[in-house]
Amino acid sequence: MSVYVVNHPLELLQSPGEELGPTDWLLVDQVRINQFAEATGDHQWIHVDETKAAEGPFGNTIAHGYLTLSLANFFLPQLLQVKNISMGVNYGCDKVRFPAPVPVDSRVRASGEIISAKGAKGGVQIVVRVSIEIEGESRPACVVDTVNLFYA
Repeated sequence: MSVYVVNHPLELLQSPGEELGPTDWLLVDQVRINQFAEATGDHQWIHVDETKAAEGPFGNTIAHGYLTLSLANFFLPQLLQVKNISMGVNYGCDKVRFPAPVPVDSRVRASGEIISAKGAKGGVQIVVRVSIEIEGESRPACVVDTVNLFYA
């Protein structure tokens, strides 16, 4: 695992173009999928009904797209560490895509790139493009531009 570390938020202003990661692999098992279904109320059969999903278009259950998206927040601290901050804030997301489904029991990991950095609201705002890949697949599961604020 490769973590990009900066010692102060202002260093991020010099970081656009910096490649991040990849992270370690994470197993997406049925327990995780079911827990996400419980947390969100999304019990669609392609996610939670293993018997019906075996006969469906993917041949098995798949992770929710938003579960995969939520993993960007899990992976970001493994991609980037900003020291000497009072706080970091998830400000939002730009363009989100789900090019490939995540079948149950797949392993995923993330890599990223710092797309932009600028001063904002007394801190530094960066956009990190996070790509979540599925082990053994050519297309990523999710690509998202995360917007983050860091305050000294």
